Amino acid sequence: MSKFKAFFLAAAVIAASSGVASAGDATGVWLRSDGKTKVKLSPCGGALCGVVVWLRDKDAPGQVGQRVFYDMEPAGENQWRGSAFNPEDGKTYSGKMTLSGGALTTAGCVLGGLICKSFTWSRTN
Repeated sequence: MSKFKAFFLAAAVIAASSGVASAGDATGVWLRSDGKTKVKLSPCGGALCGVVVWLRDKDAPGQVGQRVFYDMEPAGENQWRGSAFNPEDGKTYSGKMTLSGGALTTAGCVLGGLICKSFTWSRTN
């Protein structure tokens, strides 16, 4: 086997054994599609966390500064899994996020992911 072939074979083995595919960059400020909420996603430990940074309705159940996404760990390419807090009902759900281009979809789920409520977010400043 030539050195050239051996190098590419070794590189392929290393790439295949690297584990879970890396997730894209979901950090930044996101506006929910209904225009009611902005959340800032940022690193927290080895995961992502999301904090409310703006609310259109100042009397909404959520509060600016409240953490609504936490422990969102990479779960594949452009995907994360963790927890999502819903200020409207005061409950925490298993959560997932998926990044596709300039859109982020978040979901809070119950019953092992059988029933989920999702929202779409767009990156904003």
